[in-house]
Amino acid sequence: MAKTVIFLAEGFEEIEALTVVDLLRRAGIEITTASITGNKQVTGSHNITVVADALLSDIKFDETDMIILPGGMPGTNNLDACEPLKAQIKAFADAGKKLAAICAAPRLFGKMGVLNGKKATCYPGNEEFLQGADSQTTEVVKDGNFITSRGMGTAIPFGLAIIEEFQGKEAADDMAKKIIFRQ
Repeated sequence: MAKTVIFLAEGFEEIEALTVVDLLRRAGIEITTASITGNKQVTGSHNITVVADALLSDIKFDETDMIILPGGMPGTNNLDACEPLKAQIKAFADAGKKLAAICAAPRLFGKMGVLNGKKATCYPGNEEFLQGADSQTTEVVKDGNFITSRGMGTAIPFGLAIIEEFQGKEAADDMAKKIIFRQ
């Protein structure tokens, strides 16, 4: 079974994070919510507090198949300030392991230089941070080991793209039907 981790920082976008968690769990893909704050309670950008499954220090990255980053402000800036997480993102990118980010969070990949030559998307106004990438405006962009998406309104297609990455298009289409998405 695929193992994924979504990282939560103070000020994360709740819909972007929790929609992905919900969809992946429905699909049977293991997803761990991990706090980068040192505390399992993390408050999102709209003042919704969630309790993460784990702390960053608990994550076994060698057993993780994908790192996922939700956007939101100041959540994205807080993720960007987390050097241990960025070191793992760099290691994943260097190894060709799967990375996914939505909204403003793809800017971390761009600022780190790991999107060079890749197609990517992000929340409008953040394109300048997609350094080295071919910036796109579609809801979800998959290029190699990267999946990026634009924002809260694209959280379902983003989650479905992650399901497709691990289980194939038929599984993603089946999930879309089950949740009555664009039917």
